[in-house]
Amino acid sequence: MASSCGTDADKGSLRSHYLAFRKRLPSSVRDAADEGIARRVMCMPEVAAAPVVFSYVSFGSEVQTLGVIRSLLSSGRRVAVPRCDEAAHSMAFYEIGALSELAPGAHGILEPLGASCPLGTSEMVGSVCLVPGLTFDAAGRRIGYGGGYYDRFLAFYPGHKVGLCRSLQLSCAELPHDATDVSVDFVVTEAGVLRTNSLA
Repeated sequence: MASSCGTDADKGSLRSHYLAFRKRLPSSVRDAADEGIARRVMCMPEVAAAPVVFSYVSFGSEVQTLGVIRSLLSSGRRVAVPRCDEAAHSMAFYEIGALSELAPGAHGILEPLGASCPLGTSEMVGSVCLVPGLTFDAAGRRIGYGGGYYDRFLAFYPGHKVGLCRSLQLSCAELPHDATDVSVDFVVTEAGVLRTNSLA
């Protein structure tokens, strides 16, 4: 298992390690894990009950979310995806009705580029947000890409925070964290759904 089993690694070195490790995973391994993760996400009671599912749009070797988004939309569920404002170092979520409404935005990542208004905090109550990460630990801490976009958004997000992670990328040690870092409530891997102690 690729894991940060030491306690002295900083975020930068962990980010580099897990990003390189993820890229080295054979596509067949990634695809099999991602299919299992998608099935588990769709079976979560929190997802079934959510009035809106907020999801990142997967890019590159990230855990794939396009299948989950497509399944939700085809079943008539409400889905919102993020658009980044690089100047303000922030992001907002916009509801979409189809994947065809997305176009390459910042760094080539698919974003909703229409003129609709972002969803407000009141529409987030009871919802679920699927959160990307390079690695997660048992407490729901994560190492992201270093931009802080998700931590700033999750700081006020009132719904269920669900991290998606292949089991090979889970950390067996506590990840370094700062006061501004926001932990997720669940970590979903192909092996199961981990309820983290952030809900305690």
